[in-house]
Amino acid sequence: MLVRCLYASRPSTPLTGAVLNSILDQSRKNNPGLGVTGLLCVSEQVFMQVLEGGRDEVCELYNTIVRDKRHQQVRLLSYEEITERQFGNWTMGQVQIAKINPALLLKYFKRAELNPFDCSGKATMALLGELVATASILSRGD
Repeated sequence: MLVRCLYASRPSTPLTGAVLNSILDQSRKNNPGLGVTGLLCVSEQVFMQVLEGGRDEVCELYNTIVRDKRHQQVRLLSYEEITERQFGNWTMGQVQIAKINPALLLKYFKRAELNPFDCSGKATMALLGELVATASILSRGD
């Protein structure tokens, strides 16, 4: 059974390029063996990630993230059983929110800033779908 998990968190320390690269490298190394695909959106104050794969693998990975000291205020935004992957082309794709047109963020959020803590999971998934459709993914990690 395939599931999709969307969560948001805040970095526990100021986010540096080294920390972000470490998270992406770890994801791209471990996720293929788990059958997990997904997408990571990052701003200075927010991580937002969607994970897709088998229920056990996604749940265990989410629990690992909740315990990860690099994250705080981890919030589950959406969890659902799915019939197909929406982000199957990425072992862990990356979106730099700072490079996204503010009008796109304003379409889904109250302000032109990424704040998944103040938005529905459905709207956040719509934003991610639009980012995929507009080729805003920086790297596939394949």
